[in-house]
Amino acid sequence: MSTPSNPSITLDRSFEYPSATHSYRVRWTVLGHSSNPPLIFIHGTPWSSKVWYTYAEAFAKYFRVYLFDNPGFGESPLGQPLPEKQHLITEDIALDADLAQQSEVFAALYKFWERDWKDGQRAHVVAHDHGGLMSLRAFLLHDCVYASLCLIDVVAIGPFGKPLFKLVAENENIFHAFTGPVFEGVVESYIRDAAHTEIGKETMHMLKAPWINTEQGRKGFVRQMAQANSRNTDEIESRYPEIGRRISIRIIWGKEDKWLPVEGAYRLAEKLNISPGDVAEIEGAGHLVMYDQEGKLGVELGVWLSQTEK
Repeated sequence: MSTPSNPSITLDRSFEYPSATHSYRVRWTVLGHSSNPPLIFIHGTPWSSKVWYTYAEAFAKYFRVYLFDNPGFGESPLGQPLPEKQHLITEDIALDADLAQQSEVFAALYKFWERDWKDGQRAHVVAHDHGGLMSLRAFLLHDCVYASLCLIDVVAIGPFGKPLFKLVAENENIFHAFTGPVFEGVVESYIRDAAHTEIGKETMHMLKAPWINTEQGRKGFVRQMAQANSRNTDEIESRYPEIGRRISIRIIWGKEDKWLPVEGAYRLAEKLNISPGDVAEIEGAGHLVMYDQEGKLGVELGVWLSQTEK
């Protein structure tokens, strides 16, 4: 039985970042004492940092926990094109769901947080879904070095993409025309497909609300689906062994994940040059493992963090 996220947690801080072509404003917050070791949670699509609230609150007793919404998700607006840089915005850059841009923003945010840590201190990073590719890109391309990395049902190796992504990309205007209960039904069905167990009513409302309550949200959901197949890992996939050699990595996967089958966890382990023993399968969990098996995931995260903090 899944439970809604803690309403007492709010993203009460903002981070402003100008890239070469866009300006970004990321909403974030931090929990726990400033003397605790830093721990960062990264969400994927079409979610927000709310999927991590239960874990953030639990681990804040022992860690300095950072939460944020990626640009275009939850409370963080899309990056805004800089008027004087319009001529630099190529077709690839115009893909606002492109993980290259989101990874750059995350890397800047990581380095902003890093200023408050003790000399030489690094953060433990937990990443889900496309947060995995973001964390890997930030490490390899933006010099973000972590204390350790936990990858949970992540987008990280190609090829990937659901048939729905292709369908939406080829019929984007039709999906934009959907309104009211029809559009809400599409979003709800998509979310239910990510879970192996029944999602509670309050949790379902929380997950779908950002995408159905406003015209911007509806457009954002279609955009995410249409652009999903445009992501690519070619730029960094060959460099994954570098990460495995430098930091401790744990891979956690829902055994019943229909979006990204569990075989991919072992392919990723091989790419990262880490042992299959560093992969943990969670029985009875799909892609939304944090709701399917909240307790089991909590145990796995606790064991991983206790080992890496020794």
